Amino acid sequence: MVLLLLLTLASTCTAASSLDRGASYLLTRQQSGGGFAEPGSSSSAGLTSWVVLGLKAAGRSPADTPGAADYLSGATQTQATDLELRLLALDALAQDTSDLASAIERLEQPSGRIGPALNSTYWGVLALAAAGHKPARATVRYILRAQRKSGGWSWSPRAAADAGDTAAAIQALRAAGKSARSTPIKRGVNFLRRCQNKDGGFAVSPEADSDAQSTAWAIQALLAARKEPGKAAFRYLKKLQRSDGSFRYNRRYVTTPTWVTAQVLCALARKPFPL
Repeated sequence: MVLLLLLTLASTCTAASSLDRGASYLLTRQQSGGGFAEPGSSSSAGLTSWVVLGLKAAGRSPADTPGAADYLSGATQTQATDLELRLLALDALAQDTSDLASAIERLEQPSGRIGPALNSTYWGVLALAAAGHKPARATVRYILRAQRKSGGWSWSPRAAADAGDTAAAIQALRAAGKSARSTPIKRGVNFLRRCQNKDGGFAVSPEADSDAQSTAWAIQALLAARKEPGKAAFRYLKKLQRSDGSFRYNRRYVTTPTWVTAQVLCALARKPFPL
């Protein structure tokens, strides 16, 4: 009993350490204008939104990122996914998101689609849920009709199903009130399970190599579906953490470490969207 308690405490401390180190790395990427950037690049609203979400999941407060809210509020991008991601981030910063929510609702089509694609619809539901808005029934039906025979979802009607969009669709359906026991959710979970490799990580699609972002997305979706992701998935992510606190994209490559780290933190914190 004592040994089990010690092992549990050790596991908890390791998770906290990984989160803290990752959050500390992200904070080093803030620029003078309040936005966040990859090494050698300029700030962008999209990346800043992801960092804000990662830091929120890791338990950091808006006070830790001075200027981020003003930077995001001043962003001018009008594409659907830009608006949706910004709303999620500004909500995490405890800002008023009513105007963004209204802008997203104006993008709803009679079919239920929000914006130009399937993924903008998933993200639209997540953003509206964060703002306290219930998605239209037609939007939920649109997502359900888009599920493939494999059980997965894709970013557009003609694209192949992938782990990231399947994870986003599952989280969107759960945020819209769909039961974790419903058949569409179960089929989506089964698709994700087929994307998991022997190393514990998840891949973009079955038979592909594991990567940090697909693994993070899968973990969040499984948690949203009330399924335990399993220790192997978390071990995979932790093995990708570098000495500076950032995370590798996979075991072979380091790319966009700020973006990857932000997404990984949401999974390590065991927090699906909307946060």
